[in-house]
Amino acid sequence: MHVNVVDVADPADPRLADFRDLNSVDRRPDLPSGKGLVIAEGVLVVQRMLASRFVARAMMGTDRRLAELAADLDSVGAPYYRVSAEVMADVIGFHLNRGVLASASRPGELSIAQVLTNARTVAVLEGVNDHENLGSIFRNAAGLDVDAVVFGAGCADPLYRRAVRVSMGHALLVPYAWASDWPADLHLLRDNGFQLLAMTPDPAAGTLADTMPALADHKVAILVGAEGPGLTERAMRASDLRVRIPMSRGTDSLNVATAAALAFYERARLDP
Repeated sequence: MHVNVVDVADPADPRLADFRDLNSVDRRPDLPSGKGLVIAEGVLVVQRMLASRFVARAMMGTDRRLAELAADLDSVGAPYYRVSAEVMADVIGFHLNRGVLASASRPGELSIAQVLTNARTVAVLEGVNDHENLGSIFRNAAGLDVDAVVFGAGCADPLYRRAVRVSMGHALLVPYAWASDWPADLHLLRDNGFQLLAMTPDPAAGTLADTMPALADHKVAILVGAEGPGLTERAMRASDLRVRIPMSRGTDSLNVATAAALAFYERARLDP
């Protein structure tokens, strides 16, 4: 195993700075960007970081997790700071069962044109400002054949630690881009041949099950809005079709990540 392993016994060691006070790491002004570092937690998420465009700066973990990651670390230049569970808890400010962390600087943002290259199915989010919902949407997108995510106005940071953790690292792998002019930038998707489907609880909208089969040979962008208010009327007007999930027992809608997953599934099961 050709890994730069460094044993550290002092929780105050400055080499562990990327992982100090982890609950506030995203807001520390001394880190490489105003939004801070990208932090991966746990073996699986660290593996996905190492397989992504995010270049690891450092890792900190126990000897057990080092052994589990051995096959992934051969070509990684970042140091692995081997610590005890007690030292790790002192550094990050709480006990972490996952036993390993990795940090990366934020790369340059991708453009909408870049993430649309070769894409057939895209998720478009507006006002999704809860990090757990955002992370769940990325995990659902990865598992249900969504090629990219486009962010409209009012969305949370997909690289926030909780979002990355809940996504199981897929926020680092599924390409995403931010709209600079919302919802006007939706024309970029339409110009690339995408049909824009706006999700709504409106009973006048067609159901996903009825709408998706006709679009099996088309590129599709699925628009979902904030928990509660949903998509704004401006975003709805900029879409081609409005679609809904039939509900029962007086329930008007589902959690946004769950609703998105159902839409992704209806699309994936018909994909040629």
